[in-house]
Amino acid sequence: MASSAPRAESAPSSAPPRSRVASVLLGASLMLIAFNLRPLFSSLSVLLPDVLQQTTLSSAGAGYLTTLPVLCLGLFAPLAPRIAGRIGPERTLLLALLVLMTGTALRGTGSVPALFLGSALAGAAIATGNVLLPSVVKRDFSGQAALMTGLYTMALCGGAASGAALTLPIAHVFNDSWRVGLAAWAIPALLVIVVWAPQAMRARSAASQSRRKVSGLWRDPLAWHVTFFMGLQSALAYCVMGWMVPILRERGLGGIEAGLVASVSIMVQVVTCLLLPVLAQRFKDQKWINAGLGLVAAVGLIGMLYAPLSMIWQWAVLQGVGQGGLFAMAMMVIVLRSPDSHVAAHLSGMAQGFGYALAALGPLLVGLLHSMTGSFQASGWLFLTLGLLVALSGWGAGRPLLVQVRSAETSSHRG
Repeated sequence: MASSAPRAESAPSSAPPRSRVASVLLGASLMLIAFNLRPLFSSLSVLLPDVLQQTTLSSAGAGYLTTLPVLCLGLFAPLAPRIAGRIGPERTLLLALLVLMTGTALRGTGSVPALFLGSALAGAAIATGNVLLPSVVKRDFSGQAALMTGLYTMALCGGAASGAALTLPIAHVFNDSWRVGLAAWAIPALLVIVVWAPQAMRARSAASQSRRKVSGLWRDPLAWHVTFFMGLQSALAYCVMGWMVPILRERGLGGIEAGLVASVSIMVQVVTCLLLPVLAQRFKDQKWINAGLGLVAAVGLIGMLYAPLSMIWQWAVLQGVGQGGLFAMAMMVIVLRSPDSHVAAHLSGMAQGFGYALAALGPLLVGLLHSMTGSFQASGWLFLTLGLLVALSGWGAGRPLLVQVRSAETSSHRG
């Protein structure tokens, strides 16, 4: 059983005091990093029908392609705390941005193998950013954790919405080139590298920071509730980012209109991402919020699959409310259930490592069901099942407890 008081052998770590200007710059930089962690998924979604037409990629292959970066999120997430322990979280994020830029650019070379390789590289980089952002927020903004969680999850949703809305117009400008549409998203990554690199190089090295060993996390029931909540809501999210536009195009919408519907749905997520963490922190627990959001997100997605196209915008907004709230709360419970930034990094690695490996099944199953049946209609049962499981795991993760772990300082050494 998790308890309301953690077993920790020393006080929670915190960052040295920063000036107000430095704190604002750090907060803005974290938001810019977060913005770059989602266009990879939504940009491919809007161009997927064009990629299928102009390459040898099959529907099943498209399912594997949309699943690959999500699977990489799970495979590489556990490595992020270890790398950060050696070179520091700031330099680790800088390395991740460089790999993200490289992988995104590689997807624009035009070959199917490059699509898969670039997606894998970018997925590994995004996994690192996903894990370390909650830890940095816990360390540097412990007094404003809810606000900062809302802001960077808002930036994540903004990046996904931008990818859905702008990728197809960018491709149209360059003679309907899906290659340019995908590769263009390496440019924002390059820009944030320019902003982040000076801060990363000025940060303390890992050797000068406290080194701690966290044990017992994988045996803690609460940690598993947080992990399943993260993974199952992510399965829904990547079904949306990977398949919403193809679903709408199969139902009869044009490419640009389908992209706009997806973008509006994701932009609604921006609002709920910003508001819900601040509101949820005012309650004793988040059980009802998590469970309700899971059902709303699933019902909205099912409505987009079956409801008349005349009401598609309303269903898109409803889905955005549920999905944006789910993602914000999944990130928020990592912070709320952790006693300090070291535990937050390890809980984040566990939740996003195992969780995203689980999440990869969502878009994969949508692709396989489409390949077997020739349509997306059978996916409705998948969306309903995911929604119910999200509600159940969210109920457990929303309890007002801390994970029960042992967090002990180890001898510092140079990595």
